Amino acid sequence: MNTYPLRPRRIIVMGVSGCGKSTVGAALADALGGTFADGDDFHPEKNIRKMRTGTPLDDGDREPWLDRLNAWLHDASPPGAAPAVLACSALKAAYRERLARGLHPCAFLFLRVDPATLAARIQARPDHFMPPALLRSQLDTLEPPGAEALSLDADQPVDQIIAEAVRAFGFNVTPETPDSVRTAKAQTEETGGETNRPS
Repeated sequence: MNTYPLRPRRIIVMGVSGCGKSTVGAALADALGGTFADGDDFHPEKNIRKMRTGTPLDDGDREPWLDRLNAWLHDASPPGAAPAVLACSALKAAYRERLARGLHPCAFLFLRVDPATLAARIQARPDHFMPPALLRSQLDTLEPPGAEALSLDADQPVDQIIAEAVRAFGFNVTPETPDSVRTAKAQTEETGGETNRPS
């Protein structure tokens, strides 16, 4: 039985690098009339330098970053506002708990992709600071969520993912594949899964 909240004020689109969370998150926020942020934009420079060299982040690197994301979710979703949508890897259960601390209702959308597809997508993004060598580390770190998250196959058109998410979360809107969704879909197809934004 699914236990994720309906009509959440905050939605975190999660998964390993290359799953499409930046593309899907932006399109979902657009469909709901909400606000979007990419978690990678909140990384301090030292984290980015570490990842560029192929060194995985540790919990000490991630904790201040997760706290900044939690603060953004709080500020971006006041009562009565449209949902705030965040793209964030959120690989471990402890990270998800830290992200959602004090935020209710907060929902997670987990994008599932097989490792071979992920590797191909990351190879197609040469300008991204996340090198292909770190994919194995992310997959090893990943603790897939259970019924507390909405889990969707990310190897399908973006507009279909958005329609499924909107319906599953119980929002009373009918996405009509707005321009941003069409653009996101086109960029996903061109780059093998995501735009040039970090994920």
